[in-house]
Formats: sequence, C-alpha cells, structure tokens
Amino acid sequence: MKKSKVYFTKEITPESVVKMYETLGIELSGKVAVKLHSGEKGNQNYLRPEFVKAIVERVKGTVVECNTAYDGARNTTERHVKLMEEHGWNKYFTVDIMDGEGPDKVLEIPNGKVIQKDYVGKNIDNYDSMLVLSHFKGHPMGGYGGALKQLSIGVASGHGKSYIHCVGNEHGTFEEMFHVDQNKFLEAMADSASAVAKYFENRIAYINVMCNMSVDCDCCAVAEDPCMKDIGILASLDPIAIDQACIDLVYNSDDSGKEHFIERVERQNGVHTIEAAAELGFGSREYELIHID
Repeated sequence: MKKSKVYFTKEITPESVVKMYETLGIELSGKVAVKLHSGEKGNQNYLRPEFVKAIVERVKGTVVECNTAYDGARNTTERHVKLMEEHGWNKYFTVDIMDGEGPDKVLEIPNGKVIQKDYVGKNIDNYDSMLVLSHFKGHPMGGYGGALKQLSIGVASGHGKSYIHCVGNEHGTFEEMFHVDQNKFLEAMADSASAVAKYFENRIAYINVMCNMSVDCDCCAVAEDPCMKDIGILASLDPIAIDQACIDLVYNSDDSGKEHFIERVERQNGVHTIEAAAELGFGSREYELIHID
C-alpha cells in the first residue's frame, strides 16, 4: 500500500495552521464544517477560538459540535449553546450544534467490526466538506484523542456517543458506558470514524495540533496539566496516518514527560483504535513524514 503523506511543522501559530492546510493541496469546497473540541466547562487545555480563527476563516467554515452523553455543561443543547458563548466561539464564528434538534441521521457501517450504524447529528447533511481540527492529547477512555476520535465520538450525536461507548447497545445506561470490553469500545470508535470519513470521502482534511498535551481530554472539567512540551502541527488527508504519526512523535520524543502520556495510552490500549481503523481500510498506518519549515 502506498504510504500516506503526513506534513509536520514544529511551529505552533495560527498562521502555521493555515500553512499546513494549504500544504495539503486540497481546497475544501461548498459549506465547510470545522469539527473541533470546544472544551468542557472548567477545562484549561482546549484550543482557543483565537488560535483557530485564521484557519476557520480561511475555509469559510462553520464550527460544529455535538452534545455529550454524560453530565456536564454540554449534555443538552441549551447548556451547550450557553457554554459555546462563554468560551467565545460565537464571538468569531457561526456555531452549529449538529444534533441540537432530532432526529439523528444514521450512517450505515456494513463492514463494522462491532457496530453497523453510526448516529450523527442530522445537520451533517448541511455540509459539503469537513475540516477535522483536532487537539492531540491523552484521553481517560480512549487512551489518546486525535483525528479518529473526532470523527467517531466527536461527530456522533449524544445518543450516538452512548451507542459507541456501549458497543452497540441501544439502551445502554450511563454506568454501562464506562464498563464495557475496552477493545470492543475502541473498535466501535474505529467503525464510527469510518462512517464519517466515507460520508465526506475526498472532501475532508485533518489537522492535529500537538500542544497542551495532558493525559486528559478537553472533555474533562478537571484535567491534569500538560505533561509534555509542545511538539508541533500535523496535517494529512489520512486520519489513520496522522494519528499514528502523532503517537510515534510522542514515543520518539526526548521529553521525560512522555512516560506519563505513554502510560495513559498503553493503559487503555489506545493504539488499538488505529489498528482497527487500518483493518477497516479507510487509511493506512504507513506514512511519510514531510517536514515543513
């Protein structure tokens, strides 16, 4: 299989995000959804609106999010809209909670390992293309969070998130979400990621920003402070390759803080999401890392 191209720069600025997008050689057309993590109330590590303003404006994008399946400030549309305003997203951008009003849209996954459908916010139909703008960091459940998690849990509706976490149980409880077979959960994430990648096939691009790298996700109201120095920005048209490249950059880092980060990834077997996604065939773990000055 031909190696996927992953572009990398050490420079972490709003301008370099735009430069990395332009390096990809794709022009996202029509109405562009920019999927990012808007940050849970109290979280200190998420990418701020000011940092992503240049790239969102460059693609003339709409910032899109979906409601959560757990208690917090984003589990209802009313609360979520309020928090987006508090975090300043509405100050600069048009914001769309894609599952703000039901019913969900169902994407079929005929070759899914664990789940055969993905519940996503129905407003996904309003967009012609998507920029997946991920803050790469650790994650309490997934081990790490990057492009694949944004495609899966990120684009899933509130119900869809529960469905993935409960590995296909339509009526899974909140408790069951966090007490399932770990590998099956990671495979369900890969399944749902494949559905969204296929939905926007050839009309989707990925940028991962490796800064503020805590072992905790931006979904944590009380997250650990970053344990590693910032590494850089990556861009690719392959969500599997870009996540694999980020993991490799962590492992190959000379930063002593990487041990804590790696412990979190390995404790949750986080790389299995990448393995399962590669087996589904919507990208490759084999990549060429191209340095951009």
